[in-house]
Amino acid sequence: MRRIFPFFIALCLLVGPAHAQQRRILTFDEALRIARATHPQLQVAHAQSEVADARSYESRAALLPQVNGSASYQRTTNNLPSGGGSAGTSTAVGTGTGTGTSTGTTTVPSNGSSHGSFDTSNYFRFGVTASQLIYDFGQTTGRWNAAKTTARSQLDSEARTAQQVSYNVRAAYYNAAATYALVKVAQDGLTNQEAHLVQAQGFVRAGTQPEIALAQALTNRATARVQLITAQNGYDVAKAQLNQAMGVDGPIDYQVEAPVVEPVADEEKSTDELLPMAMKARPDLQAMADQIKAQEFTISSTRGGYYPGLSASTTLSDAGPAFDNLAWNWNAILSLSWPIFGGGITNQQVREARATISVLRGQYEIQRQQIRLDLEQARLAVRAAKASEEATHEAVVNAREQLRLAEGRYQAGVGNMIELGDAQVAMTTAAAQEVQAHFGLATSRAQLLLALGQP
Repeated sequence: MRRIFPFFIALCLLVGPAHAQQRRILTFDEALRIARATHPQLQVAHAQSEVADARSYESRAALLPQVNGSASYQRTTNNLPSGGGSAGTSTAVGTGTGTGTSTGTTTVPSNGSSHGSFDTSNYFRFGVTASQLIYDFGQTTGRWNAAKTTARSQLDSEARTAQQVSYNVRAAYYNAAATYALVKVAQDGLTNQEAHLVQAQGFVRAGTQPEIALAQALTNRATARVQLITAQNGYDVAKAQLNQAMGVDGPIDYQVEAPVVEPVADEEKSTDELLPMAMKARPDLQAMADQIKAQEFTISSTRGGYYPGLSASTTLSDAGPAFDNLAWNWNAILSLSWPIFGGGITNQQVREARATISVLRGQYEIQRQQIRLDLEQARLAVRAAKASEEATHEAVVNAREQLRLAEGRYQAGVGNMIELGDAQVAMTTAAAQEVQAHFGLATSRAQLLLALGQP
């Protein structure tokens, strides 16, 4: 039976509407390839991974030497206060930039007057400052490690997004293939009803069947037309949904084909046997584990705020009133900064970080339980779909035989159009159920792949 039904589905897809024969074929593999290359969700997830990776390098930057250059020009008066300073000079203060701060004094020419004057002079200053963090009890390294782990977590989230997109494409493609097969079922039903109508017209003309038989045949044909129109519209809607699943903004003037759906490895195993495999493979669970690790690094970094930080800096400057009259200076600074009291902010930051890690651990446990539920539901869905496929196939065989017998009775004049119509409805219903059961199994297997964390 499992070999016969895929052949039946393929036949349904290949001998569909005549106008559909001219359309291009969108294969299942092509649909997956398009989604993985262009889907906006994947683009967003990848961009978020780039953001997280860039932030990790931003955090590392504070551990590396910092070099800053500066240049300044002043046009200033040089008046001295009355009774202070030395004639002919005034003092200018230059400050280097960087993580370490250097301050030096430089003599600027003065007009030597203790009275107010608007006489001005030039003053140029050029400098380079280099600084280096030496040790801060893990504050900066903790932030860097947290950022790196967060970036790794985002990569795991990106992988899970890719798996979800693949599942959406699988489910949408199977649905489109199923609705197309239902179009063929509806066409077959209409073809049979038209044949029954011709028979009824002949029997009524010959007087072997009453007028009501012709009316019933006309009603049955009209109902079959409505079913075909509904099926065709359902197929178009399913292709629009497939476009969305692929992340494509375009027409639906293509045809789908019957995909080959292989059984999932170990699909017959119990949930307890599948759970370790899923726990190891699911990237969303690994992403949460990375978030917990990142928060542990954050706690370590925050605790470093209780202790001092040591840094060194050096500045080389060249300054004077003119380019041909510059004097160079150099200094080196070793700085120790210790936040003795900051209003208790460090305590509260550590408290916040600890509470956050408790939240993450709770979310991790919730996700672990959700994975078990996902596996249980998918495994049971596969089992039910297999049973439904077998049952619906048996129903089709019986309905086909019932229709054959009803047609024979009607042709022999011992049956009536109501009996024949009921047999045709039973055949159409059973065929539709078989199609739905087959693709329901395919969708259930796709769900199982998603629950197992497989692409």
